[in-house]
Amino acid sequence: MSDDERGTPPGPGPAFVGMPAFPEAARKAVGDTTLRANLRHATRTIRDKRARAVAELDDWAALREAGKRIKDETLRHLDTHLLQLEEAVTSAGGTVHWAGDAAEANRIVTDLVRATGEREVVKVKSMATQEIGLNEHLEAEGIAAYETDLAELIVQLGEDRPSHILVPAIHRNRGEIRDIFREKMGSWGRPAPEGLGDAPAELAEAARLHLREKFLRARVGISGANFMVAETGTLVVVESEGNGRMCLTLPETLISVVGIEKVVPTWRDLEVFLQTLPRSSTAERMNPYTSMWTGTTDGDGPSAFHLVLLDNGRTGALADEVGRQALRCIRCSACLNVCPVYERAGGHAYGSVYPGPIGAILTPQLRGTASEVDASLPYASSLCGACYEVCPVAIDIPEVLVHLRERVAEQGGHRLERAAIKASAWVLDRPGVLAAGERLASRTRALHPRRAPGPGARQWTGSRDLPEMPAEPFRDWWRKNRT
Repeated sequence: MSDDERGTPPGPGPAFVGMPAFPEAARKAVGDTTLRANLRHATRTIRDKRARAVAELDDWAALREAGKRIKDETLRHLDTHLLQLEEAVTSAGGTVHWAGDAAEANRIVTDLVRATGEREVVKVKSMATQEIGLNEHLEAEGIAAYETDLAELIVQLGEDRPSHILVPAIHRNRGEIRDIFREKMGSWGRPAPEGLGDAPAELAEAARLHLREKFLRARVGISGANFMVAETGTLVVVESEGNGRMCLTLPETLISVVGIEKVVPTWRDLEVFLQTLPRSSTAERMNPYTSMWTGTTDGDGPSAFHLVLLDNGRTGALADEVGRQALRCIRCSACLNVCPVYERAGGHAYGSVYPGPIGAILTPQLRGTASEVDASLPYASSLCGACYEVCPVAIDIPEVLVHLRERVAEQGGHRLERAAIKASAWVLDRPGVLAAGERLASRTRALHPRRAPGPGARQWTGSRDLPEMPAEPFRDWWRKNRT
């Protein structure tokens, strides 16, 4: 088949490399009124539906605690469960590959695709492959990767980046999606229907027609997995559109790239998460499509199955007694939908495929806090605690945020703040010095500026005045007026 028949995809969207730190990115995003309106409408709709779905279960608190305990116990014995998983997958006819980092994972997948002789793959939505930049790597190697999830398709056609875990195109409205389909579908394959409108049914039909030819032609599929069951080697993907089912069953070769933390020991454990994940993510009692596969079966589904187990910083996070709870995450996105910071700044401001509160604690652990972007993420929160309240596996995100802020401070990221605290401690230990300073401040209050000087201080005082100094210190007033 020629390149013209296949359709040549445009270049990848902007990479996260070079993104500004969160405060700068968020400041720009907050000024985008269309973005804020899109996010406000979408997040409020999703969280209201989720609240109703969760309220249907009298034992939700017990399920939440059970999920937390299962995840914690699994992480404590992760090595054992992963070896059991490898043995089960291999016994069922699959092949397991271990990838220490993104480069190794990309190399493994590229070699597997090349071995089939194919130059294109279809993909079901996978955050792990976004994390390692697989699409961009495959394109550089002459292999076209087509996203088949509707929201991911919108992002890919628009040369954009995902901005939400569950709804990657949450920052787009229907009119914008219509324009993207009209302008870009033709360069990827089947063009959008003539006169395409912005009604949801029309947009969904355009995507269905465009993707159907790719499903029927593809010989290689790439997926992630929501869960992996160690005792049987079974992988699980839950989704709402059916594109996942097509990617998982039609191709001759299936390659699944999955983070090592996605393993659960038994089917009994899986049962807990199949109740909590749909309600927390899509506000459904169960997902319309729950696909499960174990190795390969003659005459049914792919004839070759490869599982790439991805570390890429996860064992480092596992070693952190406080931070490791981020590895409980089942990617439901409930924390994003209740976060006042995410609702106003959007997902792109986080400079990572993992946005919102969970991204603010997961990304700095996977990538470290050496860069300005990653060092800023633990501060991308008001610490209101709403994220913890809705998390179906009880990740104490505020606790981890504070823990990571301490790490950033210890590496010298806040020298002036540390110096100010040290100086304050010295003064507070000396009552006479403190009293003299208070009197001096009161007597010179007419000379005090209304705003604190310096760019760092202006981040706090740019929209608020400094408090007015009283005419005399409280201790002097008390001495005069106490009875």
